[in-house]
Amino acid sequence: MKKKGIIKKISRPTEVEMGNAQVIANITKTVKDLTENTEFSAIGIGSPGSIDRKNGIVRFSPNFPNWRNFELVRLIKENINVDVFLENDANAFALGEWYFGKAKGLHDFIALTIGTGIGSGVVCNNTFLTGKDGLAPELGHVVVVPNGPQCGCGNRGCVEATSSAKYIALEAKNLIDRYPDSLVLKLAGKKEKIESKHVFQAYEKNDPLASVVCNFAIDALARAIGGYVHAFNPEKIIIGGGLSRAGDALFVPLREMTKKYVMSSFADTYTIEQSSLVEDAGILGAASAAFYAEENPL
Repeated sequence: MKKKGIIKKISRPTEVEMGNAQVIANITKTVKDLTENTEFSAIGIGSPGSIDRKNGIVRFSPNFPNWRNFELVRLIKENINVDVFLENDANAFALGEWYFGKAKGLHDFIALTIGTGIGSGVVCNNTFLTGKDGLAPELGHVVVVPNGPQCGCGNRGCVEATSSAKYIALEAKNLIDRYPDSLVLKLAGKKEKIESKHVFQAYEKNDPLASVVCNFAIDALARAIGGYVHAFNPEKIIIGGGLSRAGDALFVPLREMTKKYVMSSFADTYTIEQSSLVEDAGILGAASAAFYAEENPL
Protein backbone atom coordinates (compact mmCIF):
# COMPACT_ATOMS: atom_id res chain seq x y z
CA MET A 1 0.00 0.00 0.00
CA LYS A 2 1.40 3.40 -0.97
CA LYS A 3 1.28 5.83 1.93
CA LYS A 4 0.52 9.30 0.64
CA GLY A 5 0.40 11.29 3.85
CA ILE A 6 -2.35 13.69 4.86
CA ILE A 7 -4.99 14.34 2.20
CA LYS A 8 -7.56 16.11 4.37
CA LYS A 9 -7.86 16.89 8.07
CA ILE A 10 -10.42 18.12 10.56
CA SER A 11 -9.87 19.17 14.16
CA ARG A 12 -12.60 18.88 16.81
CA PRO A 13 -12.63 19.02 20.62
CA THR A 14 -12.78 15.62 22.28
CA GLU A 15 -15.32 16.91 24.84
CA VAL A 16 -14.36 14.18 27.27
CA GLU A 17 -16.03 16.16 30.07
CA MET A 18 -19.40 15.46 28.39
CA GLY A 19 -19.02 11.70 28.75
CA ASN A 20 -17.90 8.70 26.73
CA ALA A 21 -20.90 8.73 24.39
CA GLN A 22 -20.06 12.26 23.26
CA VAL A 23 -16.44 11.30 22.59
CA ILE A 24 -17.59 8.40 20.42
CA ALA A 25 -20.08 10.67 18.61
CA ASN A 26 -17.32 13.22 17.90
CA ILE A 27 -14.94 10.57 16.56
CA THR A 28 -17.69 9.06 14.41
CA LYS A 29 -18.72 12.43 12.94
CA THR A 30 -15.12 13.33 12.20
CA VAL A 31 -14.49 10.07 10.36
CA LYS A 32 -17.70 10.38 8.35
CA ASP A 33 -16.96 13.99 7.41
CA LEU A 34 -13.42 13.09 6.34
CA THR A 35 -14.45 10.06 4.29
CA GLU A 36 -17.62 11.30 2.60
CA ASN A 37 -17.66 9.96 -0.98
CA THR A 38 -14.31 8.27 -0.30
CA GLU A 39 -13.47 4.59 -0.06
CA PHE A 40 -11.38 3.60 2.94
CA SER A 41 -10.49 0.32 4.60
CA ALA A 42 -9.40 1.12 8.14
CA ILE A 43 -9.32 3.64 10.99
CA GLY A 44 -6.31 4.16 13.22
CA ILE A 45 -6.69 5.63 16.70
CA GLY A 46 -3.90 6.87 18.95
CA SER A 47 -5.06 7.08 22.57
CA PRO A 48 -3.19 7.98 25.74
CA GLY A 49 -3.05 5.27 28.35
CA SER A 50 -2.56 1.51 28.68
CA ILE A 51 -3.86 -0.19 25.55
CA ASP A 52 -5.10 -3.72 24.90
CA ARG A 53 -4.56 -3.50 21.15
CA LYS A 54 -5.70 -7.08 20.48
CA ASN A 55 -9.15 -6.45 21.91
CA GLY A 56 -9.35 -2.74 21.12
CA ILE A 57 -9.69 -1.68 24.75
CA VAL A 58 -8.27 1.28 26.65
CA ARG A 59 -7.46 -0.31 30.00
CA PHE A 60 -6.69 2.99 31.70
CA SER A 61 -5.98 6.52 30.56
CA PRO A 62 -4.98 9.22 33.07
CA ASN A 63 -6.28 11.95 30.74
CA PHE A 64 -9.66 10.26 30.33
CA PRO A 65 -10.71 9.23 33.86
CA ASN A 66 -13.81 7.35 32.69
CA TRP A 67 -11.85 5.25 30.22
CA ARG A 68 -11.27 2.17 32.35
CA ASN A 69 -11.56 -1.04 30.31
CA PHE A 70 -13.23 1.16 27.70
CA GLU A 71 -14.18 -0.79 24.56
CA LEU A 72 -13.28 1.99 22.18
CA VAL A 73 -12.89 -0.10 19.04
CA ARG A 74 -16.21 -1.94 19.48
CA LEU A 75 -18.08 1.33 19.96
CA ILE A 76 -16.53 2.92 16.88
CA LYS A 77 -17.25 -0.18 14.77
CA GLU A 78 -20.91 -0.03 15.78
CA ASN A 79 -21.08 3.25 13.87
CA ILE A 80 -18.56 2.64 11.09
CA ASN A 81 -18.16 -0.86 9.71
CA VAL A 82 -14.47 -0.99 8.80
CA ASP A 83 -11.40 -2.29 10.58
CA VAL A 84 -10.41 -0.12 13.55
CA PHE A 85 -6.94 -0.32 15.08
CA LEU A 86 -6.08 1.12 18.48
CA GLU A 87 -2.60 2.09 19.67
CA ASN A 88 -1.06 4.04 22.52
CA ASP A 89 -0.52 7.60 21.27
CA ALA A 90 3.22 7.65 21.95
CA ASN A 91 3.69 4.30 20.23
CA ALA A 92 1.62 5.67 17.35
CA PHE A 93 3.94 8.67 17.18
CA ALA A 94 6.90 6.28 16.86
CA LEU A 95 5.13 4.46 14.03
CA GLY A 96 4.42 7.81 12.38
CA GLU A 97 8.13 8.60 12.49
CA TRP A 98 8.87 5.17 11.02
CA TYR A 99 6.46 5.54 8.09
CA PHE A 100 6.63 9.28 7.43
CA GLY A 101 9.32 10.96 9.52
CA LYS A 102 12.99 10.93 10.37
CA ALA A 103 12.98 7.22 11.24
CA LYS A 104 11.90 6.17 7.75
CA GLY A 105 14.10 3.26 6.67
CA LEU A 106 15.70 2.83 10.11
CA HIS A 107 15.87 -0.44 12.06
CA ASP A 108 16.79 1.05 15.45
CA PHE A 109 15.39 4.25 16.92
CA ILE A 110 13.61 5.74 19.92
CA ALA A 111 10.79 8.27 19.63
CA LEU A 112 9.95 10.51 22.60
CA THR A 113 7.00 12.86 22.90
CA ILE A 114 7.61 15.52 25.52
CA GLY A 115 4.67 17.64 26.53
CA THR A 116 2.45 17.40 29.59
CA GLY A 117 4.05 13.99 30.09
CA ILE A 118 6.73 11.98 28.35
CA GLY A 119 5.66 9.18 26.04
CA SER A 120 7.87 6.82 24.10
CA GLY A 121 8.10 4.24 21.35
CA VAL A 122 11.01 1.97 20.47
CA VAL A 123 12.00 0.06 17.35
CA CYS A 124 14.93 -2.29 17.93
CA ASN A 125 16.38 -4.66 15.30
CA ASN A 126 13.48 -3.65 13.03
CA THR A 127 10.99 -4.82 15.69
CA PHE A 128 8.35 -2.55 17.19
CA LEU A 129 8.64 -3.23 20.93
CA THR A 130 5.49 -3.44 23.04
CA GLY A 131 6.38 -6.04 25.69
CA LYS A 132 4.66 -9.17 27.00
CA ASP A 133 1.39 -7.43 27.89
CA GLY A 134 1.62 -4.72 25.26
CA LEU A 135 2.26 -2.00 27.84
CA ALA A 136 5.82 -1.11 26.88
CA PRO A 137 7.76 1.08 26.59
CA GLU A 138 7.16 3.60 29.37
CA LEU A 139 10.53 5.34 29.17
CA GLY A 140 9.06 8.48 30.74
CA HIS A 141 8.85 6.60 34.01
CA VAL A 142 12.51 5.68 34.32
CA VAL A 143 13.69 7.17 37.62
CA VAL A 144 16.52 9.65 37.12
CA VAL A 145 16.36 11.56 40.42
CA PRO A 146 15.86 9.20 43.39
CA ASN A 147 13.33 10.71 45.82
CA GLY A 148 12.85 13.53 43.33
CA PRO A 149 9.66 15.33 42.31
CA GLN A 150 6.38 13.46 42.61
CA CYS A 151 5.24 11.88 39.35
CA GLY A 152 1.65 11.27 38.30
CA CYS A 153 2.40 7.54 38.13
CA GLY A 154 2.87 7.47 41.92
CA ASN A 155 6.65 7.19 41.89
CA ARG A 156 9.16 9.95 42.54
CA GLY A 157 11.91 11.29 40.31
CA CYS A 158 10.74 9.86 36.97
CA VAL A 159 12.07 11.72 33.96
CA GLU A 160 8.45 12.75 33.28
CA ALA A 161 8.41 14.46 36.68
CA THR A 162 11.69 16.29 36.07
CA SER A 163 11.73 17.14 32.36
CA SER A 164 8.21 17.39 30.96
CA ALA A 165 6.70 20.73 29.93
CA LYS A 166 4.34 20.45 32.89
CA TYR A 167 7.24 20.07 35.33
CA ILE A 168 9.24 22.93 33.82
CA ALA A 169 6.29 25.33 34.11
CA LEU A 170 5.49 24.14 37.64
CA GLU A 171 9.06 24.49 38.86
CA ALA A 172 9.30 28.00 37.41
CA LYS A 173 6.12 28.96 39.27
CA ASN A 174 7.51 27.46 42.49
CA LEU A 175 10.72 29.49 42.22
CA ILE A 176 9.37 32.74 40.81
CA ASP A 177 9.19 34.48 44.21
CA ARG A 178 12.97 34.08 44.51
CA TYR A 179 13.44 35.73 41.11
CA PRO A 180 10.82 38.52 41.01
CA ASP A 181 12.62 40.28 38.16
CA SER A 182 12.81 37.17 36.00
CA LEU A 183 12.16 37.52 32.28
CA VAL A 184 9.93 34.44 32.64
CA LEU A 185 7.37 36.51 34.55
CA LYS A 186 7.56 39.35 32.04
CA LEU A 187 6.93 36.97 29.15
CA ALA A 188 4.04 35.19 30.87
CA GLY A 189 2.39 38.31 32.29
CA LYS A 190 1.63 36.74 35.63
CA LYS A 191 2.69 33.72 37.66
CA GLU A 192 -0.41 31.65 36.88
CA LYS A 193 0.20 32.01 33.12
CA ILE A 194 3.75 30.66 33.09
CA GLU A 195 4.29 27.91 30.50
CA SER A 196 7.38 25.96 29.49
CA LYS A 197 7.69 28.07 26.31
CA HIS A 198 8.18 31.19 28.44
CA VAL A 199 10.87 29.43 30.45
CA PHE A 200 12.78 28.38 27.33
CA GLN A 201 12.44 31.82 25.75
CA ALA A 202 14.00 33.28 28.89
CA TYR A 203 16.63 30.49 28.94
CA GLU A 204 17.86 31.67 25.54
CA LYS A 205 18.44 35.08 27.15
CA ASN A 206 20.43 33.55 30.06
CA ASP A 207 17.73 34.42 32.58
CA PRO A 208 18.84 33.12 36.02
CA LEU A 209 15.51 31.47 36.95
CA ALA A 210 15.15 29.87 33.52
CA SER A 211 18.73 28.63 33.68
CA VAL A 212 18.15 26.89 37.01
CA VAL A 213 14.96 25.21 35.83
CA CYS A 214 16.07 24.27 32.31
CA ASN A 215 19.54 23.06 33.23
CA PHE A 216 18.07 20.70 35.81
CA ALA A 217 15.37 19.44 33.44
CA ILE A 218 17.70 18.98 30.48
CA ASP A 219 20.34 17.24 32.58
CA ALA A 220 17.74 14.80 33.92
CA LEU A 221 16.50 14.12 30.38
CA ALA A 222 20.07 13.62 29.19
CA ARG A 223 20.65 11.12 32.00
CA ALA A 224 17.58 9.17 30.88
CA ILE A 225 18.58 9.24 27.22
CA GLY A 226 22.03 7.97 28.14
CA GLY A 227 20.33 4.96 29.69
CA TYR A 228 18.16 4.45 26.62
CA VAL A 229 21.26 4.52 24.40
CA HIS A 230 22.89 1.82 26.51
CA ALA A 231 19.73 -0.31 26.54
CA PHE A 232 18.75 -0.12 22.86
CA ASN A 233 21.75 1.17 20.86
CA PRO A 234 19.51 3.33 18.64
CA GLU A 235 20.61 5.14 15.52
CA LYS A 236 18.37 8.09 16.34
CA ILE A 237 16.49 9.51 19.30
CA ILE A 238 13.67 11.56 17.77
CA ILE A 239 11.89 14.04 20.02
CA GLY A 240 8.47 15.53 19.35
CA GLY A 241 5.69 17.02 21.42
CA GLY A 242 5.19 20.57 22.63
CA LEU A 243 8.57 20.89 24.32
CA SER A 244 10.41 20.05 21.09
CA ARG A 245 9.26 23.41 19.73
CA ALA A 246 11.91 25.01 21.98
CA GLY A 247 14.30 24.06 19.16
CA ASP A 248 17.98 24.76 19.69
CA ALA A 249 17.35 26.05 23.21
CA LEU A 250 16.55 22.44 24.10
CA PHE A 251 18.50 20.37 21.58
CA VAL A 252 21.91 22.06 21.72
CA PRO A 253 22.44 21.63 25.50
CA LEU A 254 20.67 18.24 25.48
CA ARG A 255 23.08 16.79 22.93
CA GLU A 256 26.05 18.10 24.91
CA MET A 257 24.77 16.94 28.31
CA THR A 258 23.88 13.47 27.04
CA LYS A 259 27.53 12.86 26.17
CA LYS A 260 28.32 12.86 29.92
CA TYR A 261 26.06 9.84 30.46
CA VAL A 262 27.07 7.67 27.50
CA MET A 263 29.94 5.20 27.59
CA SER A 264 32.78 5.92 25.19
CA SER A 265 31.98 2.81 23.15
CA PHE A 266 28.56 4.36 22.33
CA ALA A 267 29.91 7.80 21.44
CA ASP A 268 28.87 8.94 17.97
CA THR A 269 26.60 5.91 17.47
CA TYR A 270 23.41 7.96 17.77
CA THR A 271 21.93 11.37 17.03
CA ILE A 272 19.28 13.33 18.91
CA GLU A 273 16.89 15.02 16.48
CA GLN A 274 13.76 17.13 16.49
CA SER A 275 10.70 15.53 14.91
CA SER A 276 9.67 17.04 11.59
CA LEU A 277 6.04 15.92 11.90
CA VAL A 278 5.09 18.81 14.23
CA GLU A 279 1.31 19.27 14.65
CA ASP A 280 0.60 16.42 12.20
CA ALA A 281 2.36 13.85 14.40
CA GLY A 282 -0.87 12.61 15.98
CA ILE A 283 -2.66 12.25 12.64
CA LEU A 284 0.20 10.47 10.89
CA GLY A 285 0.81 8.36 13.98
CA ALA A 286 -2.78 7.12 14.15
CA ALA A 287 -2.78 6.34 10.43
CA SER A 288 0.54 4.52 10.82
CA ALA A 289 -0.92 2.42 13.64
CA ALA A 290 -3.52 1.17 11.15
CA PHE A 291 -0.87 0.54 8.48
CA TYR A 292 1.29 -1.39 10.93
CA ALA A 293 -1.60 -3.44 12.33
CA GLU A 294 -2.74 -4.43 8.83
CA GLU A 295 0.80 -5.45 7.91
CA ASN A 296 1.50 -7.23 11.23
CA PRO A 297 -1.75 -8.88 12.39
CA LEU A 298 -1.85 -10.07 15.99
